[in-house]
Parts: sequence; structure tokens; C-alpha cells
Amino acid sequence: MTDQTKPKAAPKRETKNDKVIALLKRKNGATLEDLLAATGWLPHTARAAMTGLKKKGHTIERDKVAGVSRYSLVKSA
Repeated sequence: MTDQTKPKAAPKRETKNDKVIALLKRKNGATLEDLLAATGWLPHTARAAMTGLKKKGHTIERDKVAGVSRYSLVKSA
């Protein structure tokens, strides 16, 4: 096959975990409600996803602002 006849690879689709990582990388991080709205998950699923990210080497920090927990990604694997 030549370069012209090779099929092009499909662009990588964005997964829900990719959305979670993007939200956690924002300057102010994300609340649990932000994660639920972006993914459609239930709260225990969103928290489990963050645990999974921690197991993969990401460092997630939790701060409480006005009584609401905000999560942010401090270090990526």
C-alpha cells in the first residue's frame, strides 16, 4: 500500500474518564456535581473513577470551598 491508499486511522473518541481528567485539570478543579453533569454518572461511580485515576498514578487534591468539596488534578501519571 502506498501512503495515498492507506486507510486513515479514526480519531480517538473522548471517553468519560477523559472528560473527568479535563474537568479536574481546570484552574478551580471540579465539584462532584460538575463530574456528574459531564458524565451522567451517579456519585459513587464518579468517586470510584477518581479512585481509579489515583491507582493509575494521578494525584487528586480535595479542597473545601464554602462547604463544597472541589477536586483538582495536581499531578498526572
